[in-house]
Amino acid sequence: MTQAQPSNHSDRRQPAQIKVPTYPFTAIIGQEEMKLALILNVIDPRIGGVMIMGDRGTGKSTTVRALAELLPEVPSVADCPFGCHPEKTSEMCPSCRERMAEGEALPITYRKTRVVDLPLGATEDRVCGTIDIQKALAEGVKAFEPGLLAQANRGFLYVDEVNLLDDHLVDVLLDSAASGVNVVEREGISIRHPARFVLVGSGNPEEGELRPQLLDRFGLHAQIRTLRDAQKRVAIIRSRSDFDNDPESFIEKFHAPQAELQAKISRAKEILGDVTIGDEVLLKIAQLCIDLEIDGHRGELVLARTAKALAAFEGRTEVCDDDVARIAVLGLRHRLRKDPLATMDNGRRVQEKVAQIFGVEKAGA
Repeated sequence: MTQAQPSNHSDRRQPAQIKVPTYPFTAIIGQEEMKLALILNVIDPRIGGVMIMGDRGTGKSTTVRALAELLPEVPSVADCPFGCHPEKTSEMCPSCRERMAEGEALPITYRKTRVVDLPLGATEDRVCGTIDIQKALAEGVKAFEPGLLAQANRGFLYVDEVNLLDDHLVDVLLDSAASGVNVVEREGISIRHPARFVLVGSGNPEEGELRPQLLDRFGLHAQIRTLRDAQKRVAIIRSRSDFDNDPESFIEKFHAPQAELQAKISRAKEILGDVTIGDEVLLKIAQLCIDLEIDGHRGELVLARTAKALAAFEGRTEVCDDDVARIAVLGLRHRLRKDPLATMDNGRRVQEKVAQIFGVEKAGA
């Protein structure tokens, strides 16, 4: 097969973008489980993304966009359609790697972390990319037209109502998220490009569940519910009203906590490689998965990675029992076998087993 070259649209004039104010992440009230799951995936994308299930109107998409806005700008190759990192050769597309090998100085720009939405009606070509037929007819060359996976590289890919998406398409997304690479083969042309993103799926369980085989491949599973505390609901109304009336003043009020959280995440990413997890903790993780009859070994791997990310987030370089206890429900509730006769939900089952093995009174995110 011949290697296709991606279409380059960098020379086209783009209309000026109007910046829409984003609700501050630290101003979001409640939903701590969802917020922690997203933060930990930013610290270590190898965790495998987040599945967020819960009621409508609980701020799922608002939270994802707020976190992306919080993150610092990242260096990118200015004329690369995949936004490759200008210094990490192993994560570059073939074109950028070849240019660097030839001694070319890659143009660098800084951009905000992207949140790419995947619409329910999207086709596989739209998601993965396809041959630019128009260019093939006009110029007699075959060029690759990047898809949503290319746009999401080094950012977030957000899929609302993922439980209504075609299973095959969900499988494609999970494959790319796990490997960090998207491979497209069409008409004798093959192209590979980096597709490293945090996959965030959300949905309402009333509209149907994902098949267990697909659900298991999401790293973490966060459940969100409508708040039943009247005072918190009033606080949400007031905060949203203040933001809508004067976004700039509202955002300025949260400048300090936003900067503090940004620094905390950046520091966690720096020290993540130094975080260790002892054999004693690993044995407890393994026993937890055995006692809960978790199939495969994905559960242990996710718990270990997530616990290390949490320790880094807390500024520590060694995982303790409490780290695992805090994230166990997030990492395992969706991996338990369904029992139609069970009298408690899966989260509670995980909590009780964690309390036995780790000796903590309460477990959970």
